[in-house]
Amino acid sequence: MSVLALETRGLSKSFGGFKANTDVSLKVQAGARHALIGPNGAGKTTFINLLTGVLPATAGSVWLQGEDVTTISPQGRVRRGMARTFQINQLFNELTPLETVGLAISERTGFGAQWWRRIGTNSAVVDEAAELLMRMRLGDVMLRQTKVLPYGKQRLLEISLALACQPSLLLLDEPAAGVPEDERHEILDIVTALPESVTVLLIEHDMELVFTFADRISVLVQGMLFAEGSVEEISNDPRVKAVYLGEEAHV
Repeated sequence: MSVLALETRGLSKSFGGFKANTDVSLKVQAGARHALIGPNGAGKTTFINLLTGVLPATAGSVWLQGEDVTTISPQGRVRRGMARTFQINQLFNELTPLETVGLAISERTGFGAQWWRRIGTNSAVVDEAAELLMRMRLGDVMLRQTKVLPYGKQRLLEISLALACQPSLLLLDEPAAGVPEDERHEILDIVTALPESVTVLLIEHDMELVFTFADRISVLVQGMLFAEGSVEEISNDPRVKAVYLGEEAHV
């Protein structure tokens, strides 16, 4: 029996009397391209914050590669192979992509305390950062300040930053949000091309991207797991269409 990349068991989160997530039991197979969808207010971002340890769970548990990480800190989960991106990018505007990714690699490899040193003083870090940025199609802008990059490039940089942690599980929180139409598919093409050693859980509103990218889809509605299946099963599920894909959902 193969070990799941990610599993939640009865995961719940309440804020006072408000239940943001209720009894969510999700399984993500190793190597999967799994999408989590749902209308606005469905509890998707809260769920991701529970997975990463940003928020403590009210009930239930989170399992990463077969290990219970429910009480482990966000940093501890990163060290165990979990990395994420955010709806709004979390980048250093004054740094270049090479410096940004170099800092993440330095932290991972134990040079984090020397973050103040010029990035060029460690050739191994520079080489790894440059190679990653080339794979992410950022080679031509790696020496430019992040603040002058087009927004699509900034989103690719944030994904690069997550990949610099060498994760086994990558959580992408609406990576195409705010990105021009002609750049959205480039982002998902690059993510799709990641090796199977990196499992991807995608949270996304653009259904065209979801249906192109995912091999399995879970639907969250009002904080609960509403439906789950293949792209074909979810796209043809009348219940999903009624609550999410129909004209009244305005998606």
